[in-house]
Amino acid sequence: MAQGHMIPTLDMAKLVASRGVKATIITTPLNESVFSDSIERNKHLGIEIDIHLITFQAVENDLPEGCERLDLVPSPELFKNFFKATAMMQEPFENLVKECRPNCIVSDMLFPWSTDSAAKFNIPRIVFHGTGFFALCVAESIKHNKPFKNVSSDSETFVVPNLPHQIRLTRTQLSPFDLEEEEAIIFQIFHEVREADLKSYGVIFNSFYELEPDYFEHYTKVQDNKSWAIGPLSLCNRDIEDKAERGKKSSIDKHECLKWLDSKKSSS
Repeated sequence: MAQGHMIPTLDMAKLVASRGVKATIITTPLNESVFSDSIERNKHLGIEIDIHLITFQAVENDLPEGCERLDLVPSPELFKNFFKATAMMQEPFENLVKECRPNCIVSDMLFPWSTDSAAKFNIPRIVFHGTGFFALCVAESIKHNKPFKNVSSDSETFVVPNLPHQIRLTRTQLSPFDLEEEEAIIFQIFHEVREADLKSYGVIFNSFYELEPDYFEHYTKVQDNKSWAIGPLSLCNRDIEDKAERGKKSSIDKHECLKWLDSKKSSS
C-alpha cells in the first residue's frame, strides 16, 4: 500500500495474465484507481485482471479518513497505526480467499500475516519485496550483524559483513528503521516480515539474474528460499499511456522542479 510497491504489483499481474493465468488484485477502495485505468486499457490485448476490494480501517486506528497509502500518512509517528490497520485486513482477506480459492497468493512483504492466512487454506504464499537481491542482502546483513554499532561517529565507515564484495557504508546512509532499538514497534514489524519470509514458499524479485548474479546466488544460499527474478516488470508495458500514467501525480510543475535543481551546486 505504497506507490513504489503497487506499480510493480500491477505490472506483475499484467505479466501473469498475459501468459493465460487468471490474476486478481486485492486492494482497498481508495487505491482501486491506481490499478483500474490500466487494467481497462489492457483488455483489448486479452489481458483480463479482476479487482477485489477490502475495507481499510483507517479511522478506527486514529488515522485520517481515506488514509489508505503510506504517502497519505501525515506523520511518521502514525506509521505504527497504519501497520496496525493493515493487520486488521487479515479476516476479510481470508474470507475472500475462501470465496475465490486461488492456487497461489503473491503478497507484499508488509503483509506478513498473509503467510499464516495462506497456510490455513494450504495455498503457497510468495513474497514480493519490490527490490533487487543486492539491496535485500545488504539490509539483511545490517539487521542481523548491526555493524554500525562498531563506529564512533555518523561519518565513519563500516564494512557490511558476509557479502560477496566489500561494501562500506556510514550510519547516515542507513534507513531510520535499521537504527531502531529492538523494543521499537517498527523493529518488531520488520522482525515479523523476516520471520514470515522464511516460512513462505518463496520470494519474487523485480530484478534479473544477469544484473546481479553474485547477489542472486548469495541470497538463495543464505536464505535457503526459493527465488524468482522476473524483472524488470515495467517492460510488460507496451502502451504509451501505461508508460506515462504511472505513480502519484504531482501538483508541482515539472519546470519548477528543474528550476530548483538548477539552483544547486554543480555535481552536488
